[in-house]
Amino acid sequence: MSRVCELTGKGPMTGNNVSHSNRKTKRKFLPNLITKKFFIPEMDRWVTLKVSTSALRTINKLGVYAYLKDLEKKGEIKLISEE
Repeated sequence: MSRVCELTGKGPMTGNNVSHSNRKTKRKFLPNLITKKFFIPEMDRWVTLKVSTSALRTINKLGVYAYLKDLEKKGEIKLISEE
């Protein structure tokens, strides 16, 4: 499974480990991802998402449905229409 946030698109970055003697070796910075299940009452369904903790903070602030609607308005995701 890829280490990419499904909402924000955050993924791994590369950089350097720098030792005390200033030698540089390549390393990977992985995003802080959490697999979480959300209930969306407006759609009356559960959704499992792999999200970064920064996206989780925004979801806690706005609500999951409002955050998904905002991403849909920006054109970043396609939200399944309500039945």
